[in-house]
Amino acid sequence: MWKKEWPKHSVLAIAIIATWLKTYLTYKTSFSISIDNVLQEFILFINPLSMLLFVYGIALFFKSEKARNRYILAIALISSIILYANVAFYRFFSDFITLPVLFQTDNFGDLGSSASESVFITDLIYFTDVILILLAMKFIRIIPASSLNLAVQRKAYFIISAAVLFFNLGLAEMERPQLLTRGFDREMLVKNIGMYNYHLYDMYVQSKSQAQRALANGSELVEVNNYIRANQPDPSKDMFGAAEGRNLIVVTLESLQSFTINGEMGGEPITPFLSELTKDEDTIYFPNFYHQTGLGKTSDSEFLVENSLYPLSGGAVFFTHSGNTFNSMAESLGNKGYHTSVQHANTKSFWNRDIMYQSLGIDQFFDIESYTIGEGDAVNWGMKDIPFMEQSVEHMADLPQPFYTRLLTLTNHHPFYLDEEDKLIDEFDSNSGTVNRYFQTARYLDESVKVLFEELKEQGLYENSVIVMYGDHYGISENHNEAMAQYLGKEITPYESAQLQKVPFFVHIPGFGEGYVDEEISGQIDIRPTVMHLLGVDSEQDIQFGGDLFSEEHEEFVAFRDGRFITDKHVYAGNVCYDIETGIETDKAACEPSIEPAMTELEYSESIINGDLLRFYDEKNGQLILSEDELKKLDKEQQRLKEDTQN
Repeated sequence: MWKKEWPKHSVLAIAIIATWLKTYLTYKTSFSISIDNVLQEFILFINPLSMLLFVYGIALFFKSEKARNRYILAIALISSIILYANVAFYRFFSDFITLPVLFQTDNFGDLGSSASESVFITDLIYFTDVILILLAMKFIRIIPASSLNLAVQRKAYFIISAAVLFFNLGLAEMERPQLLTRGFDREMLVKNIGMYNYHLYDMYVQSKSQAQRALANGSELVEVNNYIRANQPDPSKDMFGAAEGRNLIVVTLESLQSFTINGEMGGEPITPFLSELTKDEDTIYFPNFYHQTGLGKTSDSEFLVENSLYPLSGGAVFFTHSGNTFNSMAESLGNKGYHTSVQHANTKSFWNRDIMYQSLGIDQFFDIESYTIGEGDAVNWGMKDIPFMEQSVEHMADLPQPFYTRLLTLTNHHPFYLDEEDKLIDEFDSNSGTVNRYFQTARYLDESVKVLFEELKEQGLYENSVIVMYGDHYGISENHNEAMAQYLGKEITPYESAQLQKVPFFVHIPGFGEGYVDEEISGQIDIRPTVMHLLGVDSEQDIQFGGDLFSEEHEEFVAFRDGRFITDKHVYAGNVCYDIETGIETDKAACEPSIEPAMTELEYSESIINGDLLRFYDEKNGQLILSEDELKKLDKEQQRLKEDTQN
């Protein structure tokens, strides 16, 4: 077969077909892309083709066969690297790469242990098209073609390429209206326009966001401010100032999900101390509390806690917008006389924290250099949680009071490895080593929280403090659904996956004496106003999307960064509406009243970050900082709206 002469562009055709089929098979085997109907499957099948036709087609302009083949091989290699990079990234983050992530190079060294868990020798299969193209170049003999035919072929070829693109976009818009204008869900983008087109779209979106800041002005904040003022609940009269003047200790419970609280594995409690705390008379526990992070993971949770703004749809705010103006909780408490700090036994540059913390108005950062890591105290991400808690409390004892300090734990982090002496329970027994080990590191984290409480009491800091603890993000990604289904004893549907985004949230007030379990739907966006009001700090004039959880007016509504949302009645996930009590699919019309508010909040928050709009807002008096031209423009707009209302 190889010895006979082939048409001139046989290598090109083989390259296109090989990369196309490889990409489609990768979609099916390496990503958890949900398919609901035949049309979605067809769109998934054809969506790599338009971009492959275009980029490979440029080879038609090369006159030399040698140069043409080199170009084709280079495109095959580049496309394989892009595809495989997303596969490896998806194994850990259950998401696709965005442009800002590629510039987070300071994190790559620290991510080494997690990344190595996501790379296998069998991954060479993702480069099979490159091997096939090399074989074709070596053994296929080409029939020469006339230059006249080439000109006609090129024209026809690119007309077909454009037609395939518009056909794909038309089907995508039919299947998912407003796909490109509200592209918060990267899986939806890849499913409809393809991996390669998605990355081009991402480049456009990121370039647009950079331009937004340069062109932004204060008038853009008017609509956002009006929306927030209309939706902010009044503080609880009973709880406002209930912990005024106390120290604030906020603990990030790394990767801890709520199914571990009051849960067992092999007859042993997973988190005995935290589980007991849910029944404590000084604790208010929120079991229906959700994380709302994106690709920034822990750093996104920090951003939510400090600002009550949503993180970005792509990349981490800590990297992309660390120079922005923010009105953080640390800054507000600092203005009330609090000393503010963060304690985290990792390198200070990880997630760009050393820069971002300055923008957040944090006085002091205790990084890994502030800790003594003794023999056996090290963990792959820095320092084990128990010695971290012990030394962090020693730091607190030296801080001026009142203080606000945040503690970021480390041990319960993917890939969840522990030394033998730290394993307090056995592993789970499933087909996933990640899930099996998770229970052991979660148990160790629980023990470290117990140590924290003991150390605070010993240092005399416990009685005059408020201890707030929250899970920062999921620990078990959707790639381990089979193992999680084995543990939970039920199938992991999109509804169940959304429910697995619950993370624990504790508010512990020593001496409170009226502890209870608060079942309301809530999320990380609500932490800032809740804690501020508890300390007696008014935040009603602040630009924030969360609400005081102690307020009777608090709306039970949680929007996820990817567009999913939870209300007290429904779960909206995978473009499907579910009853929150039964998990049974219901009419989508039941969820539609909340779709628009969810998207509106995400868009408003995105515009605040991308435009750096808080530089135009004075949080002290709640007034916009506008130029004379902007004030005149705003007056005209308000006059026009008044006239329209009267008419």
